[in-house]
Amino acid sequence: MPQNIIDKIWNAHTVHTEKGAPDILFLDLQLLHEVTSPQAFSELRKSGKKVFDPTRNIATLDHSIPTNPTRDDFAEESNKIQLETHRKNCEEFGIHLYDINSGHQGVVHVTGPELGLTQPGMTICCGDSHTSTHGAFGALAFGVGTTQIFHVLSSSCLLMEKPKTMRVNFVGTPSPYFTAKDAILALIRHIGVQGGTGYALEYCGEFIKNCSMEERMTICNMSIECGARAGLIAPDETTFGWLKNTGKIPTEKWNSAVQNWKNYASDENAEYEKTITIDITNMKPVITWGTTPGQSVCINEHIPFPEEIPEHERDLAQKSLAYTDLSAGQAIKGVPVQHVFLGSCTNGRLSDLRISAKIIDGKKVADGVRFFVVPGSEQVEKQAIAEGLDKIFIAAGADFRRPGCSMCLAMNGDQVPARERCISTSNRNFMGRQGPDSITHLASPIMATIAAITGKITDPEAYFA
Repeated sequence: MPQNIIDKIWNAHTVHTEKGAPDILFLDLQLLHEVTSPQAFSELRKSGKKVFDPTRNIATLDHSIPTNPTRDDFAEESNKIQLETHRKNCEEFGIHLYDINSGHQGVVHVTGPELGLTQPGMTICCGDSHTSTHGAFGALAFGVGTTQIFHVLSSSCLLMEKPKTMRVNFVGTPSPYFTAKDAILALIRHIGVQGGTGYALEYCGEFIKNCSMEERMTICNMSIECGARAGLIAPDETTFGWLKNTGKIPTEKWNSAVQNWKNYASDENAEYEKTITIDITNMKPVITWGTTPGQSVCINEHIPFPEEIPEHERDLAQKSLAYTDLSAGQAIKGVPVQHVFLGSCTNGRLSDLRISAKIIDGKKVADGVRFFVVPGSEQVEKQAIAEGLDKIFIAAGADFRRPGCSMCLAMNGDQVPARERCISTSNRNFMGRQGPDSITHLASPIMATIAAITGKITDPEAYFA
């Protein structure tokens, strides 16, 4: 019987299945950071257990770490304690930590792929909801809670219900300046923030096939924002090329590795519980107007009137508009911004910095605008500096920071002040996400960079005309 990629990976990793009970699923890799892991390590000590296989666990520092040049601008003493605790836990239990100046410290979902740790057919977990990023490689990757982190540390297994499967097919050719970020925002707008609940999604179509690995990671990263458990893209030559460049697979094992990875692609005529089609024909870039990733419009559209919104979503829409100081029927373009954030596990990779630097080269950040540029990892930072991107940003008046989660979730002091507006390349625009009473608009690196130059939300086509 033909199988899709989700079924193939799940079945290959099921240790035990029993009617009426969750499956026992084996995990190939667990990624650890400083915020969600301390209690799991404490539970290891209390229970007297050891880490089942330290080599299947990799750690870094990202959420709480300062991104100022000297790495000492801690928002609170507790942030510093979190980092030191993480270092001690990893040392005690023999887990490799990519610390500051290791060359690979950074956002966990950026460092894993660049190290070649993320590979097709794997099961991967992390105490972070955006672990779905790794699905871009054809891996089944998902976020877990602290108790589950303990279970994986001690057994490399989890009790899990198998998710339903959904095929998401992107069709059509979009307008110029439409990016992977716009595609995933378009999906979330179409099915809603709960439309993927209970499902693992497989992204398909010519648009997906033509995406680079970094663009695919952007799409899979935000699968969780429509409620999905995971998001995957079948491995292909683009995937293999990325993995070969990491140097993780020995040359003598390369051909057999590729053959194995190819086996995980969905079979022709594979079945799914649900299939949806997203038509992006001539679609313009997308930007959020509200307080969920699903509240968005194309740059040439107005914020919807109540009658244009499903009845069950109208109350939230009214609350969102009140919070963001916007009005139904208002054009989204032209809205002033005071802050721009380029970074995060969604859009903090080298290609994101390259496209931003190309746009802003020779220009200046608008008066009254603060532009944070935060590389997703030390490797991204190193390459950006080697290419002179840092000099371009600094000359333009941007703040080129050190790697970390930074303003995505504002845990480390990189915050948007109350009632000020930020256009952000991150993944969430919840109330207060980037600082108490801050206002966030999610958009692509192209849109964010243009806003930094113009001081307002701007249509790329008009800007480049």
